[in-house]
Amino acid sequence: MAMAIGEALEQLETMVKARLAAGDAEASYVASLAAKGRGKIAQKLGEEAVETVIAALTEDDAALVGEASDLLFHLAVLLADRGLGWDAIAAEIARRHGTSGHAEKAARPTS
Repeated sequence: MAMAIGEALEQLETMVKARLAAGDAEASYVASLAAKGRGKIAQKLGEEAVETVIAALTEDDAALVGEASDLLFHLAVLLADRGLGWDAIAAEIARRHGTSGHAEKAARPTS
């Protein structure tokens, strides 16, 4: 039986936080990425986002799932580096629930 998405994301978050806390860049990709700084983590997230878009447009479902998994992994690393987790994302999604996407976007402050 497949793992539920919430359980999978919680497991991922726990692993990422543990590897960040351990800080062993020799043994952990997460720690080595974090050692390069938040800019590098964000860059990797951007690369994975582009790869996800390319897979969505030109590859099969398995490739898209793989790239989407990489994207979520790197997002988990970035969130953990900022001291955030999936609970913050879930709270924001819940806050927006029932609001039109157009209305929600229009209500955002302009920058």
